[in-house]
Amino acid sequence: MTHADLRSDTLRHLEFSLGKDLPHAHVYDVRMALSLAVRDRIITPWFASTRAAYAARGKRVYYLSMEFLIGRLLEDAIVNLGLMDEARAVCESCGFDFATVLANEPDAALGNGGLGRLAACFLDSMSTLGCPGHGYGIRYEHGLFQQRFEDGVQIEEPEEWLRQKHAWEFERPEVMYGIAFGGHVRDHDGRRVWEPDEQVLAKAHDTPVIGWRGRWANTLRLWGAEAVHGFDLAAFNRGDYMGATAPEALARTISRVLYPDDTSDAGKELRLRQEYFFTAASLRDILRRFCGEHEDLAALPRHVAIQLNDTHPAIAGPELIRLLHDEHGMDFDTAEDTARGCLGYTNHTLMPEALERWPEWLMDRVLPRHLEIIGRIDEGHARAHPHRNAHILSDGNVNMGELSFIMAHKVNGVSALHTDLVKDTVFAELHRLHPDRIVNQTNGVTPRRWIVAANPALRKLVGDTIGPRWVSDLERLSELEPHVDDAGFMDAYAAAKRTNKEALARWLRETQGVTVNPAAMFDIQIKRIHEYKRQHMNILETIALWNAIREDPNGEWTPRVKIFGGKAAPGYVLAKEIIHLINDVGRVINADPVTRDWLQVVYPPNYNVTMAERLIPAADLSEQISTAGKEASGTGNMKFAMNGAPTIGTLDGANVEIRERVGAENFFLFGMTAPEVVARRTVEGHAAQAIDASPRLAQALEQVASGVFSDGDTDRYRGVVDNLRHHDFFVVCSDFDGYWDAQRRVDAAFRDPAGWMRMAALNTARSGWFSSDRTIRGYMAEVWDIAPLIAPASDLAAE
Repeated sequence: MTHADLRSDTLRHLEFSLGKDLPHAHVYDVRMALSLAVRDRIITPWFASTRAAYAARGKRVYYLSMEFLIGRLLEDAIVNLGLMDEARAVCESCGFDFATVLANEPDAALGNGGLGRLAACFLDSMSTLGCPGHGYGIRYEHGLFQQRFEDGVQIEEPEEWLRQKHAWEFERPEVMYGIAFGGHVRDHDGRRVWEPDEQVLAKAHDTPVIGWRGRWANTLRLWGAEAVHGFDLAAFNRGDYMGATAPEALARTISRVLYPDDTSDAGKELRLRQEYFFTAASLRDILRRFCGEHEDLAALPRHVAIQLNDTHPAIAGPELIRLLHDEHGMDFDTAEDTARGCLGYTNHTLMPEALERWPEWLMDRVLPRHLEIIGRIDEGHARAHPHRNAHILSDGNVNMGELSFIMAHKVNGVSALHTDLVKDTVFAELHRLHPDRIVNQTNGVTPRRWIVAANPALRKLVGDTIGPRWVSDLERLSELEPHVDDAGFMDAYAAAKRTNKEALARWLRETQGVTVNPAAMFDIQIKRIHEYKRQHMNILETIALWNAIREDPNGEWTPRVKIFGGKAAPGYVLAKEIIHLINDVGRVINADPVTRDWLQVVYPPNYNVTMAERLIPAADLSEQISTAGKEASGTGNMKFAMNGAPTIGTLDGANVEIRERVGAENFFLFGMTAPEVVARRTVEGHAAQAIDASPRLAQALEQVASGVFSDGDTDRYRGVVDNLRHHDFFVVCSDFDGYWDAQRRVDAAFRDPAGWMRMAALNTARSGWFSSDRTIRGYMAEVWDIAPLIAPASDLAAE
């Protein structure tokens, strides 16, 4: 593919697909035309991959996830097809800046954080490895809300990624399924028959997902909800214009918003409908494809692997049984065993309250037949294990974690520590009954997105140093380690980091009106706002540091820019209070002439994948400070490490494995272990004891409580302060002094530029194991029992 070929195709699409000529084209037109020209290059390998999968008559993987945080796709496709230079030349020859064209693409916020970004990385790796499969989810009209700050308070506004045409999808009106809700179940000729009273249509929209070097492409199929009869002409002619479109509006509600607020009964019902909607449509699609190739439904597990990404698609077990038993006539026990043979379940949480549970009355109202099937599953499990305490149905609730576990043939955690804790805590009883069911698959991230695209300065240095094969074999990064003792390499490594920091400083100045010093330490915590992730501990340590600098302005301080990013769920009051506090503290500290050369706080609104691609390559320090035993894995921690940001963190999630691999001397450890956290919670008044023992913490909390950061308003942060003083389930107070001490070790290390940069380079060189390619190979071998349909890229003669 030459520049001239790509330019010709881009101009052809500009004229015939966009209806523009170049002299009158805007950046949107050029971005769309280039996207369509690049998409054309994906179609051939996409079709070839589909034909190869059918010809193999083997197994396919179906990855069911409520979230696919795919972000922008143009650069991803350009990188994987090896068209970066050609695409840049096309834009420049048309009179447009390449970066501006790429930035014009909306960031598809079809996820909330790590869960959705993991799913996107997995699709990239499945295509890179030639693992035949589909991703299935919902085509939300509005993804995760857009966040803005008003006087420091989070304001949620609709996310509108589909306001413009989505260049990458293909609408499939011929692939449409009726999805039923409600009604009742009756006996008919000895069979239980579901007679729903409501139906919507699920329509498919396909996006090809191309792997590295364009050798294989899989499909992300997202379902949009439509009404069976979308327009009532009679009502319209009567003048009831709103009523005439009501069926369409009600149906579209299902696929309108990612994660509607479920603090109300109506919100809970909508969430359950969403989960059943996309799961049921996906299973019908899977069975249609299977039945087109095979006749014996009992062979389904030999050809179909269905992975449940968390409990959101847990209804897949009962629904697959219903399809096999009610609609295809398979006896119930065989249907249950067949479904279990297909299903794998990935657990992402150690918090029992985060494992979904639905009131039985709600399940009965929305999915009455499924409640019956769940009851039979539970009864059958009880008969097989009469002395068990784990129940799917208990206390009037349907426990979706237990349902997922019982209906899966394999259950996996997402880091070594997390998997051990899954066995010992949330599923201890089920693990005792099924000791071979739980396996570990430590998460990973795709280097194509998180180094090749996000960090071109590092990409070039690594390629120039060890050649190009590392992109599809990330553990080759270890070949960098001998170069860490080479002064020329280290100068180039430091220059790459400086380039990224200067770019971030420029972006902050242009978009946020904030001026930061690129020579200062960029200390970054970006993730969903949650008490267990402990952003409030970070900001309390920031207050304590501010106090210390004010008390000794001529001391030996390390200049530091604290950068936060993340959104709080709309109904999560305390998390939103933490956001407000961070912004208020930043407002006060940034205005202080005594400390502003040493300490700044920056919180850019609307954190998303694109912002992460700016922040992570520029980071000096990665904040991974969750309460031990609460973070399942994390993937941001991996992205930071491979981009050369040492971690300050607890022994939680994949931090444990990161520390083991990069070396304890290149990781700033603090905090209690998971067992110590559990023991600490049993100590009466542990929070008060910790505060009494820490004058720094006590002072910071008193300043927050007394209104120092809230213009004298002593009520604004009462929720945060009272929680920490009297409850502190996530042991912020008990870990605070350890965190403070670790941060001072960070300060001292950063004042040795050569030593710090060596530490950063070793993080890069030793983080190759955290590739999603490695993770997917593990799933293929240990969960899905499937072989790739292409040769490994590392076996090829040239990259």
